[in-house]
Amino acid sequence: MTRKCVIFGGTGFIGSHFAGYLIDNNLADEVYLADIQPIRACFALNTDKVHYVELDVRRPIDPQRLPSSVILIANFAAIHREPGHADSEYYETNLSGAEHICAWADAIACNRIIFTSSIAPYGPSETCKDETATPAPLTAYGHSKLAAEQIHTRWQHQSAQNRHLVIVRPGVVFGPGEGGNVSRLIKAVLHRYFFYMGNRQTRKAGAYVKELCHAMNWVLERQQRSAERLSLFNMSMNPGPSIQDYVDTVCKVAGIQRRTFSIPYRLLWLTACLIEFLARPFGLKHPFSPVRITKLVRSNHILPGYLSHHGYRYLYTLESAFTDWKNSQPEEWR
Repeated sequence: MTRKCVIFGGTGFIGSHFAGYLIDNNLADEVYLADIQPIRACFALNTDKVHYVELDVRRPIDPQRLPSSVILIANFAAIHREPGHADSEYYETNLSGAEHICAWADAIACNRIIFTSSIAPYGPSETCKDETATPAPLTAYGHSKLAAEQIHTRWQHQSAQNRHLVIVRPGVVFGPGEGGNVSRLIKAVLHRYFFYMGNRQTRKAGAYVKELCHAMNWVLERQQRSAERLSLFNMSMNPGPSIQDYVDTVCKVAGIQRRTFSIPYRLLWLTACLIEFLARPFGLKHPFSPVRITKLVRSNHILPGYLSHHGYRYLYTLESAFTDWKNSQPEEWR
């Protein structure tokens, strides 16, 4: 019997890596990437075993478009970037997608789902939090992710002894093809436009994308060996690196030296507001968003309590993760 998996949001950063992980580790014979965007060229996937299906999770899922029998569903489909979307967009995609995917899983009797949530449901806080912390989201993204968790949990509870659900709340996920916050930080350090804002020790929960793929499967396999059927875990290095840890490690892996200066946060924020004001009418893209500047001074001090308690062994340190990334995609480190 051919072991088939479907990844919703599969052509995105995490989905593409997870597809490769499933094939490379012989966990699936075929993987279907259901997404509104085609496979990106930067991800070298075996197209004999990985298939793209154009699909919008905001609409009910047509069963004719996908296999009728699968061993695993991964829901990575989401509107997630902040800033960049209206509040309604987060709810439309993240909630509708969860409802439609769970309904499809029910229809084809697939009993295993992995869902990527976020640490956003915890809300911003300088207090260290693990999975026992009470969610207190402040953004539409955080609220939508928490509600999507509840939709998946309801699906699992409908057949609690038979259905396996893994919910992961990752911090910033980085690695080849990311193009997000950590990629921007690397470019800023390499090209000498990164500055501290009194945030050297600000903690940023984060994980290498290959570590995330391994951890998700590790938790799912742990369920097979235990009575546990619903697992929620935070995904981050332990402890989460500080901003200075990220910057120092970029310099070490890149083999460079940088004197990184500190400037007042308010000055940099006002400068970013000015750049945003001037660039917006022309549709110019730039890395100086005021929202991103604000994020750089807020800690995301999230502990991976579940992984620590159950003895998970990390594959990567921050240095070895950055080294692996640089070796696999050196053009992203220029």
